[in-house]
Amino acid sequence: MTLPSPDAESEDGEEDVDYRFTLANERTFLAWMRTSLGLLAGGVAVHTLVQPFRLGGARRAIALSCLVLAVIIAVGGYAHWRRIGVAMRQGRPLPDTVMVPILSAGIAVVSVLAGVAVLLR
Repeated sequence: MTLPSPDAESEDGEEDVDYRFTLANERTFLAWMRTSLGLLAGGVAVHTLVQPFRLGGARRAIALSCLVLAVIIAVGGYAHWRRIGVAMRQGRPLPDTVMVPILSAGIAVVSVLAGVAVLLR
């Protein structure tokens, strides 16, 4: 880690951040966006390409779960990127994220829905 020089601090107390950390924050943001786009594509694909299951509404529930999770991940990824950037510039500890448990729980829900729909087909 490169320590910022005293001259790097602005009038509002924010410091210039080493570009490597800024780029790492952007890579993490882009990973969240890739995940969101993958969920969006999966939701659209399930809705348009998968034949209806015996369970009425299962296909729609899976597709809707993917789409809602995609929106949550996209918005949350942006908010997380902003919070991390502000924390780095102000020299504060990096904030925790709720994105990981949300994504894990969401993927678990989609997986259970898909598994039940396939088994009862």
